[in-house]
Amino acid sequence: MIRRAALCMLLFAPLAAAAQVAEPDGYRMDHYRAPVPSTLAGATVVDTETAHSLWRTGDVAFIDVLPRPPKPANLPEGTIWREKPRHSIPGSMWLPNVGYGGIAGTTDRYFRAGLDAATGGNTAHPLLFFCLQECWMSWNAAKRALEYGYDTVYWMPDGTDGWVFFDYPTEEIQPRP
Repeated sequence: MIRRAALCMLLFAPLAAAAQVAEPDGYRMDHYRAPVPSTLAGATVVDTETAHSLWRTGDVAFIDVLPRPPKPANLPEGTIWREKPRHSIPGSMWLPNVGYGGIAGTTDRYFRAGLDAATGGNTAHPLLFFCLQECWMSWNAAKRALEYGYDTVYWMPDGTDGWVFFDYPTEEIQPRP
């Protein structure tokens, strides 16, 4: 029986080869939902199965950086606004909006505090960043963590899309306050 990942590689490898993206020197500043590079200097790029193995050890802090959708402006009075729930990797810390190319000082402090909480202040503690497939948010966030001085940074380009594809467990998570 052919595994799903192998089947996908057979079917989509020609498309992936055509979509090679060069790693930029700086952060991606716009069009965040687009093909991503296969590398991130200083980080270890992992596939979904490797990420699952790391998750099972419990020794790696998983950081979800999916942006939080803003409440639409000018909603009619009395409109009930319900945020879409985020189903993510169990035990992950959700730090929304930290993966933009340029972040405000408030967001920078929020990101640093979140990483400090996830690692107990230990910059040697391993971190794994993810978002969705073909999303630059996790690439930017992992790059920023490296610049903050974190030693062991993993990046999972397939994000929760890849995780769900392999039928790995998910749970609803809330953003870190």
